[in-house]
Amino acid sequence: MPKLSVWKYLLILWMTTVLVAGFLIRVPEIPILYETSRNLFFHVPMWFTMTVVFAAGLVFSIRYLASSRLRFDALAESATLIGILFGLCGLLTGSLWARFTWGTWWTFAEPKMNLSAMALMIYVAYFVLRSAFDDPEKRAKIAAVYNVFAATTVPFLLYIVPRQLPSLHPGADGNPAFSDLTAPELRLVFYPAVIGFIGLAVWIIQLRYRYLVLQNRLDRSGST
Repeated sequence: MPKLSVWKYLLILWMTTVLVAGFLIRVPEIPILYETSRNLFFHVPMWFTMTVVFAAGLVFSIRYLASSRLRFDALAESATLIGILFGLCGLLTGSLWARFTWGTWWTFAEPKMNLSAMALMIYVAYFVLRSAFDDPEKRAKIAAVYNVFAATTVPFLLYIVPRQLPSLHPGADGNPAFSDLTAPELRLVFYPAVIGFIGLAVWIIQLRYRYLVLQNRLDRSGST
């Protein structure tokens, strides 16, 4: 069994500390939220991680278009898949938060929830598009172009458009502002959680990329 890199052992220790602190740290009594403010340590970092990973996928897609090296296509595919994974976790933790603060698992009156789901569906279509082509180079090129398009929708669907519409999110309609959520004692866990989840995403992307490399080698050996 191959040994883990030092940074991965440190990441395991880091995330263990974050998770334990997230559940045990004393949180301030914020109106409406109360104990559910602990979800700040999970829900928001997952969205941050999703955004960073999708941005990485965009960079890899652009690098593929510039070089036509399938290595970058595999990295773009891996990053996009993990971005979707963290996006789904963000939706699930957001839905859980909504249940305890808004009284419902999902509401079409909240634009950010619905537009976030739409953004993830756009990225799911990336994999549907990939499955339509057998030729690796053609698949990689079309997927890379689509990934560039998908990445351009993220700022509008997640940040720009929701700010122009009525919202139930923090800072709107009597809900606590985000500055209340990031009280000094909460920041001690929140910022390490953001770093930790991004590190975890990098690790999973590496695993996915190595899997794709091995799969391609097996396919080539099987065809000869």
